Amino acid sequence: MDEQTRTELEAAAFRRLLSHLRHRTDVQNIDLMGLGGFCRNCLADWYRDAAADRGIPMDKDAARTHIYGMPYTEFKEKHQTKASPEQLQRMEESVARNKKS
Repeated sequence: MDEQTRTELEAAAFRRLLSHLRHRTDVQNIDLMGLGGFCRNCLADWYRDAAADRGIPMDKDAARTHIYGMPYTEFKEKHQTKASPEQLQRMEESVARNKKS
């Protein structure tokens, strides 16, 4: 597969992931972190990092708005619930596994 096709397929998969996460607002970031070691905010950070790598200025709010499909504060008000102690513990354990040795 050529590089251009690979890039297009990866971009399409990423857009589908964003669409899925925007639809599944019931899935909390704390649960994504606890199970997968990343969340919507991580995606926004990675998106912003990719922009910076290409010399494109982007602030945290703009990146989060792109990922969430709305301002982050609006998403939190509409969809975010209070994390339980179990969710916080699972997230802490998962984040620890993200650290590279």
